[in-house]
Amino acid sequence: MVAVVQDQVSRHPWVSHYPQGVPLHLDYPQEPVHWLLEQAAKRTPQRVACRFFRQELTYEQLLRQSKQMASALRERGLQPGDRVGIMLPNVPEYLVSLFGTWMAGGVTVPLNPLMVPEELSEIVHSTSCRFLVSLDLLLPLVSSAGHDQPDVVFVTSLKDRLPWWDRQLYKLAMIHRLGIGSRHVPSAAVELTDALAAASSDFVPEHVSPEAPANIMPSGGTTGSPKSVLLTHRNLVSNTWQVFHWNGQRVGEDVVLACLPFFHSYGLTTCALCGMAMNATLILHHRFKADTVLKLIERWRPTLVPAVPAMLAAFNKALRRRNYDLGAIRSVMSGGAPLSPDVSAEFAQRSGAVVVEGYGLSEASPVTHAGPLDGTARPGTIGMPMPDTDAMVVDATTGLGPLPFGEVGELVIRGPQVMAGYWNDPEATATALRNGWLYTGDLATCDADGFFKIVDRKKDLIITSGVNVYPTDVEHVLREYSEIEDIAILGVPDAQRGELVKAVVVPKDIRKFSRRAFDDFAKKHLEVHKRPRVVEVVAGPLPRTLLGKVLRRVLREQKGKEATTEEPSPASDDRKIAG
Repeated sequence: MVAVVQDQVSRHPWVSHYPQGVPLHLDYPQEPVHWLLEQAAKRTPQRVACRFFRQELTYEQLLRQSKQMASALRERGLQPGDRVGIMLPNVPEYLVSLFGTWMAGGVTVPLNPLMVPEELSEIVHSTSCRFLVSLDLLLPLVSSAGHDQPDVVFVTSLKDRLPWWDRQLYKLAMIHRLGIGSRHVPSAAVELTDALAAASSDFVPEHVSPEAPANIMPSGGTTGSPKSVLLTHRNLVSNTWQVFHWNGQRVGEDVVLACLPFFHSYGLTTCALCGMAMNATLILHHRFKADTVLKLIERWRPTLVPAVPAMLAAFNKALRRRNYDLGAIRSVMSGGAPLSPDVSAEFAQRSGAVVVEGYGLSEASPVTHAGPLDGTARPGTIGMPMPDTDAMVVDATTGLGPLPFGEVGELVIRGPQVMAGYWNDPEATATALRNGWLYTGDLATCDADGFFKIVDRKKDLIITSGVNVYPTDVEHVLREYSEIEDIAILGVPDAQRGELVKAVVVPKDIRKFSRRAFDDFAKKHLEVHKRPRVVEVVAGPLPRTLLGKVLRRVLREQKGKEATTEEPSPASDDRKIAG
């Protein structure tokens, strides 16, 4: 027995340093995801589940509207396993659509509201989305997304809930995008409010196996090309339960700042789903502006703040200009990109909160690691594995391990939160999932106490403001611009966003190259986070291997040797949602 314990500690050194009160192993509910809301409504029906400006929904009201959503979907032909796309910012209707879809036996497909038509069309086609929930402001995007139009489009609006000035901006944006009349309104459009009002609230949720598909998350995937991650009900419930226990298993006591978008796996699990597990009140907001969100924090006094490093850096900058009362914040978990120890320390000092860094990826629902919240977290590390999560560092070439403590290799993970696979992509699934382990593509180290640290990435993945950008995807789009001969995309460090997207451009005629025209093309065809913020114009040719692959490492080393045109501060994006 002693030998077994010693082997466990040597292979899993974090066992000896696990935070007090967090079990190494958990008993997981063998339930579908919507069970989280049902239990919350049973425990505290009158507690406020979410706030959005002046709008409030109690848990009882959220459950009733979710059942109405399920009924509305089934009445319109949804069958178990059908996909429902949700293209909304963080508003109460997002939660209603999520849980209503799951209650009806459907599968959710989170969609980024800043997509361009080509991207939306591809995802709707590849996942066969028969239903879509959309903001009215985004209807032109839906109409222009190609032939694979959903059977039904449920439409909601922000115009009656925003502050006065923002309502006027929203109305102007509506006129600009939709014009006068209904030419941009799909024939399948249905007002969500009307659909819910006409639907029954006595809907009996569909019996769903924990192993059934629950969510298809569009993602770049660990191997660098666009994929969609298939997560089961068990995956999502397991990861929610892990984070819930990491946060201290508090029920009915917390207020969660829910600014991280629910269409991202990080926001979905740490805000929406963990909020249900904790019977927390979610403070929803649809667009991040540091001072606006700090005012929300001051007014509604959240105790938990899931964040990305860019948020904390923006908070620090705003707090240097003006003091806000942040005393209610108990803890902050930062993820999505490396967190600067300086940024972490400054926000901790200004707020009094415990700030820890975590790690995850869509393929793991997403959280796999986090810093302990008991004061033992180590700056510069991603902490240690969640309960029932195994992790090790293996040889980046052979995939074999574990490597000795301190050596750099690829981080691999296994646990109940690891995906079922990539949607309709068995080859990519076999590459990422091997012998029960998820190969993350990230290079890491593990110290003798079981604290992990991400040191680099195997691929040329760019992470800007916590969002993954894949250079090949961006290059593929920008090569269609008629005025360029060649292009390479890479990431460059940035204090606010972690990295910026940089384009090294070889124009057909360097004297006639127009940065404005190039930016206009990128704006039309790329999501905002994929657009180059730094552009270097070179005479060419780009350095390549014998097989024709661009040597991005060489381009990074050559920075500044050629004439450059740079714009480190991007102009405002009129595709953002007003408010």
